[in-house]
Amino acid sequence: MKKSLFWLLALVLSPVAVLVVITPMDSQKQYIFGLLSIGILFLMGFSKRRSVSVIMVVTSLLMSTRYMYFRLTQTLHFNSSIEAILGMGLFLAEVYIWVMLLLNYLQTVWPLKRGIVPLPDDMSKWPTVDIYIPSYNEPLEVVRDTVLAAQCIDYPKDKMKIYLLDDGKRSEFAVFAADVGVGYITRNDNKHAKAGNLNHALTLTHGELICVFDCDHVATRVFLQATVGGFLKDPMLALVQTPHYFYSPDPFERNLSVGRNIPNEGMLFYGPIQQGNDNWNATFFCGSCAVIRREALAQIGGFAVETVTEDAHTALKFQRLGWKSAFLDIPLAAGLATERLVVHVIQRTRWARGMTQIFRVDNPLFGRGLTFQQRLCYLSAMLYYQFALPRVVFVTAPLAYLLFNLNIIYSSASLIVSYALPHLFLAIYVGSRMNGRYRYSFWGEIYDIVLAFHLVLPTLVTMIFPKRGKFNVTDKGGLLDVGYFDFTVVRPHLVVACLLALGVVVGIVRAIGHDYFGSDPNVIALNVGWGIYSLIFLLAAIAVARETRQVRKTIRIDVDIPVVIHYASGIVSRSHTADLSMGGCRVAAPDMRHLEDDIEEIELILQSGAISIPAQLVTSDERFLRLKFDEDIPLSRRRELVRVVLARADAWINPPRPQDNPFRSFFTILRCVFELFWLTWKTRRSQRSRTDVAKTAQEDGTL
Repeated sequence: MKKSLFWLLALVLSPVAVLVVITPMDSQKQYIFGLLSIGILFLMGFSKRRSVSVIMVVTSLLMSTRYMYFRLTQTLHFNSSIEAILGMGLFLAEVYIWVMLLLNYLQTVWPLKRGIVPLPDDMSKWPTVDIYIPSYNEPLEVVRDTVLAAQCIDYPKDKMKIYLLDDGKRSEFAVFAADVGVGYITRNDNKHAKAGNLNHALTLTHGELICVFDCDHVATRVFLQATVGGFLKDPMLALVQTPHYFYSPDPFERNLSVGRNIPNEGMLFYGPIQQGNDNWNATFFCGSCAVIRREALAQIGGFAVETVTEDAHTALKFQRLGWKSAFLDIPLAAGLATERLVVHVIQRTRWARGMTQIFRVDNPLFGRGLTFQQRLCYLSAMLYYQFALPRVVFVTAPLAYLLFNLNIIYSSASLIVSYALPHLFLAIYVGSRMNGRYRYSFWGEIYDIVLAFHLVLPTLVTMIFPKRGKFNVTDKGGLLDVGYFDFTVVRPHLVVACLLALGVVVGIVRAIGHDYFGSDPNVIALNVGWGIYSLIFLLAAIAVARETRQVRKTIRIDVDIPVVIHYASGIVSRSHTADLSMGGCRVAAPDMRHLEDDIEEIELILQSGAISIPAQLVTSDERFLRLKFDEDIPLSRRRELVRVVLARADAWINPPRPQDNPFRSFFTILRCVFELFWLTWKTRRSQRSRTDVAKTAQEDGTL
């Protein structure tokens, strides 16, 4: 009944929507209409009801469509072929943004928030599970804790088998697997990379379900109990995907001072987007932290090998055959983020190439088996990775007028602003309302601009030659002893930033002498403002290239655990941890005994028992002792430490982020730009000071 009423209402209001889109207005009337729309939606924003959100989404789409209709019917007149080429390029980039806005709204307006499906009390009914941990060239230090955490998973041991899939064929991995008692699988070649590695393991194992963890993703002990129940409830469920949570900072979080105060890049996808996909049975397999039904894999011929993003392609094949998928929005495992910006770019390049390959070789718009909504969800993912060229167009477009006096939009500045203002403002405002705890306003532009110049060529080449390209493994677990500025990654950004700065200066000069140059000051002001806006975001993207030192081998986690400190004299003191890592801990100082008595061991008091770990004091103050654990502790003891530090059921469950405020978000970006110049100047001043000291010392003969 509700569905029928919805479609009836949509049919009745369709003519009104068409009139809103196509009715022309002069700039004064359009300003009034746009400001009224903004004011009404702003007042509606005080209500948190889902129905109000839907109305706001529809209104935002109408204003954006109205702007696009204005651009199509009134602004595509050009005086030269070069203006036509550049102007049509800008218009097509805007069409792309409008399509992505529409698809994003469709994905996120009706999110599905699933709960855990409990397993039956009778454990004999629980399915058997094979846990796959594929590895290629990662060091054992990265893989070790993932394997140990898998052994800590609370699941009947006779129904769970763990396999280390070593495509690197390394003897130390085979020895480690034997020492801890897990299966070790290797193969003669590395054909089809990770997908081939997984498919080879399928032929040698027999579990009803397959659980996949990347070799740096450490599972909590409740992972299987939280994810397996759905497979018993629904025999057509092929996939349960959980979020990829990262306990180490990515380049944006580490290199920007505000990085830890904003949601990281992946939160939007592993939140509203996957929840929205789930509502349409279009959850993507993301390659790790997921459970898959073996029967479904057998029907599609195993993990997809045709593209370098085998995960999303595998899910697409499931859904073409009518299998179901689910997204459980609870972080049940955590891994390492990309440490350096260049590694981040390489990883995203592979993702962009893979999604483009799927678009070419198995386009979701065509072929059988998918619903209309599923096709749109996959289309959104694949089109997203074509953002590079449109983003470059938007950033560089004001240069056409500022440096070359080319008019690529045939309209007065006032009329353009009157149509663009409600389109842009409502898109930002509604996006903030819908996704404001997962992606702060304007930060998506920073993420895109960082990658855009690097993705243009790979996506275009892959679109033409989809078979080109190969799988590459993302480096994880590295350290960075000395901070530096990665000029290589942001070289194109620096070139464009210089051109924009030049364009802004030229524009200001032309505005001052507009009578002499015969220029419209309003058009100049519009392009100068656009140039400054682009320059701000380019500089913020460039700031991410300031790589900061990363010398800590393990990540600290805030956790309060009772401890007993054992001193060399035999005396003990009781205290508790402030934070804990696989390499050490910070303990509240119970007294000053550590100043006169060496610490030999620390004992962690847990519900399951106590763990004793040899430790040494590193530093101390009046409040805390900072201790370092011995590295050569037995594997059995390290497994228990993993259970405490990384595999706790609630290890990665954090309070939600504060709601986005677009104005505050924009000022954080301005802060990044300021710090780019301030920290660069400060670093150079420090280096110059050290050089002067060394030179003086050498001249004095002290060196």
